[in-house]
Amino acid sequence: MADNANMKDAIRWMWSLGDYGAIASHLEPHAIELAQRSRLQAGSEVLDVAAGNGNFAIAAAGLGATVVATDLTPSMVELGRARTGALGLAIEWREADAEQLPFPDERFDVVASVFGAMFAPDPERVASELFRVTKRGGLVAMANYGPKGFLGRFTAMLAERGPAPPPGMHSPFEWGVTDEVHRRFKGLTSSIEIYPQALTFEFESLDAGWEFWERANPPLRAMLSMVDAEQAASIAEDCKKLMAELNQVSGGGLTLESDYLQVLARKA
Repeated sequence: MADNANMKDAIRWMWSLGDYGAIASHLEPHAIELAQRSRLQAGSEVLDVAAGNGNFAIAAAGLGATVVATDLTPSMVELGRARTGALGLAIEWREADAEQLPFPDERFDVVASVFGAMFAPDPERVASELFRVTKRGGLVAMANYGPKGFLGRFTAMLAERGPAPPPGMHSPFEWGVTDEVHRRFKGLTSSIEIYPQALTFEFESLDAGWEFWERANPPLRAMLSMVDAEQAASIAEDCKKLMAELNQVSGGGLTLESDYLQVLARKA
């Protein structure tokens, strides 16, 4: 129990670093697309789990839904509450763990998570909770990074430099593998639709891409805060090499592509 609490504290700390709002601006079109694909209707009751600063919550509210947004990290909740408040949206924000959602059974018509709940340590518990709070016949919608492309390779590279994960720890990128989603949702759904997708990060140059990632990305900020200058330089060199290897364009620009899955699962 103490180890689990320590892990959650570490997660809260890590995701309070960097500039998540800058990253979220790249991800917002994909949250909008998932909300549209979820066929939200005016009056639908929606829960956005591990909401970050509210991309999906805002998209759902724009379609007329009544929205509750949650995140484990207090600073994310503060960012989201400020953002949606400035937009004049009546979205309720709460701190909450995706593995232990503070809502009654069958509370929401749609429960969604965009590149968020996939990072919780216990995927089986996450799947159970997402469906528990969804009404019968309701929808669980997710966007999950897959292991291919820049984000999967980048995260694997950081993991190789960090401490060994606890025994039995799953990679969050397993949520982006179709067969694994089917396995985790087995017995919980009456139907599953899965749409393989890709997202891109575009920059004027390799140096601009590194500057953005070094400034904005929470896991990278966390790692850099724990190493000396020589190790930090080595990490920067390896990251730039990876970016150059995976660059989708020539001529000086930088385009990094990652695969992900849109998942629409109807509760049995």
